[in-house]
Amino acid sequence: MSGAKRGGGLLVAGTTSDAGKSVVTAGICRWLARQGVKVAPFKAQNMSLNSFVTREGAEIGRAQAMQAQAARVEPTALMNPVLLKPGSDRSSQVVLLGKPVGEMSARGFFGGSGGSSPGKALHGGRQEQLLGIVTDCLEQLRGTYDAVICEGAGSPAEINLRRTDIVNMGIARAARFPVVVVGDIDRGGVFASFFGTTALLSPEDQSLIAGYLVNKFRGDVSLLEPGMEMLRGLTGRATYGVLPFQHGLGIDEEDGLRVSLRGAVRESVVAPPVGEDVLRVAVCAVPLMSNFTDVDALAAEPGVVVRFVDRAEELADADLVVVPGTRGTVKALAWLRERGLADALVRRAAEGRPVLGVCGGFQLLGEHIEDEVESRAGSVAGLGLLPVRVRFAVEKTLARPTGSALGEEVSGYEIHHGVAEVLGGDPFLDGCRVGAVWGTHWHGSLESDGFRRAFLREVAAAAGRRFVPAPDTSFEALREEQLDLLGDLIEEHADTAALLRLIEGGAPSGLPFLPPGAP
Repeated sequence: MSGAKRGGGLLVAGTTSDAGKSVVTAGICRWLARQGVKVAPFKAQNMSLNSFVTREGAEIGRAQAMQAQAARVEPTALMNPVLLKPGSDRSSQVVLLGKPVGEMSARGFFGGSGGSSPGKALHGGRQEQLLGIVTDCLEQLRGTYDAVICEGAGSPAEINLRRTDIVNMGIARAARFPVVVVGDIDRGGVFASFFGTTALLSPEDQSLIAGYLVNKFRGDVSLLEPGMEMLRGLTGRATYGVLPFQHGLGIDEEDGLRVSLRGAVRESVVAPPVGEDVLRVAVCAVPLMSNFTDVDALAAEPGVVVRFVDRAEELADADLVVVPGTRGTVKALAWLRERGLADALVRRAAEGRPVLGVCGGFQLLGEHIEDEVESRAGSVAGLGLLPVRVRFAVEKTLARPTGSALGEEVSGYEIHHGVAEVLGGDPFLDGCRVGAVWGTHWHGSLESDGFRRAFLREVAAAAGRRFVPAPDTSFEALREEQLDLLGDLIEEHADTAALLRLIEGGAPSGLPFLPPGAP
C-alpha cells in the first residue's frame, strides 16, 4: 500500500448477525498485515460474553483480540471501547474503555431511562452520548495505523436503532469510511438481503455503501455471476468477492454459542489418538456461558472429543467434565440443580472422576457463595466439591496472571467479580484441587501447551484411559494457521485491488440512491 494516506479504513457490515463480519474483518487484517500494512481492528460496540484482558488490564471482546492477532498487533481497549455483557434478556453490564461502569437495561442503553450506577459517560442512559468516545478511540487508532478495519454489529438497517447507532453507519458517517456489506448465502436470500439493507438506509448512509461481499458460498461461482450482475444493475454497486464455505473457521465467536449441544466443538475434525484411547470431554452448557473458547485448546488435541451437554445422562461416559465460566454463577448453579447435573457432578467427585471448574464454574464448585452484586441472591450453598468460599465484590478483577502448575509454566487471564477464599486442598493456579476435582479463575490456561498435556495425562490416569497427549501440538501454531487461512480467503477470493482503493480513497462517488430510504 505504498504511498497510501495514513488512517484510511473500511467498515465491514453485515446483512444479519453471524453473517461473517468477525472472520472477514480478521481475514482483511491478516491479508493487509502480510502486505506490510500497519493495520488495526476496531469495533465500537460489542455484545459478547466472550472477552479478553489486554496487557494494560482492559476487558475487550475476544473477537477483537483475535482480529488484533490477525493484524499482528497487541490488542488494546481502543479497539473495542464499548463492550456489553448480557446478564439477562433485558440488561447488560456496560464495559467502557476496558472497565465496567454499571448495569443497564436495553431501553436505557438504546435511548430510554433505566440502569444502575451507569457511570458518568452513560448519564441519562443515552447510547448516542458514547459516539464522541468511540470516534475519539477510532481517531487515535487512525493516527497510529495505516489502516483501521472496523466491524459493524448486527445489521446497519436496524431502523429502530439508527438514531442512536454508534457501531454501524454512525461510525462510518463520523469517519467517512466506505462500507462493505457481508451476506451469508448459506441462509438463502442473499441478493434480497443486500438490496433491502441498502434501500432501508438514508441517502447519506447509502452514499457510503460501496458494495457487497458474499460469504459461505458452496458450489460453482459462475452460477452466481448473473445474479451479481443484476444486483449491480439494480444498486449501482459491485460485489467485491465470493468467499467459499470453509470448515474449521470457528474462532472466538462473540454473539452466541456457535456449537451444537449434541455435537463437537464447531466443525473441528478429531484427529486420531496417539495412544490407544480417546478422551471424552463434556462441557456443561450453563446459562450465560462466558469464554467457552477455553475448551478450544482441548478440542485441538488429537484424540480429544469435546461436546457441550445439558443433560445429566450425557456425563455418564465423559472422562472429564468442564464447568465453564458464566456471567451468572448463581443462575448457573440453580440450572445445574434443576437438570440433575449438580447431583451427577457430586457423584463424579465421590467416584474420583475428573471435573474442572473455570471461573464461575470454579466458584459454584465451592462450599458457599455470598452474592450481593451479580445476582443479589445473598447467601447460596455451593456444590461443596472444593473447600472454597466466594464473596462477590463490586470491583471486577481483570488480570493477566502467570505461574506454574503440574510442573509446567502457565499463563492465563482473569475476569470475575467473585473473590475466592481457598480453605484447603492442593494449590492449583489461584484455586485448588481435591482428588480429581480442579478449580481455577484462570481463563486460557489450557492454551499453554506443556500444562495442557500434563493436565490431560492427569485426567487420563484418573479416568483409567490409555490416552497419550500428542507431544507436538501447538495451540498458537494452530491459531496462526486459521488466521492465515482467513487471509488466504480474502487474497484468493476477494477483489483485493478494489478493497485497497476503498481503504485508501473512500467510497466511490456518485453511488445511486435506492428508494425508499430510511423511514
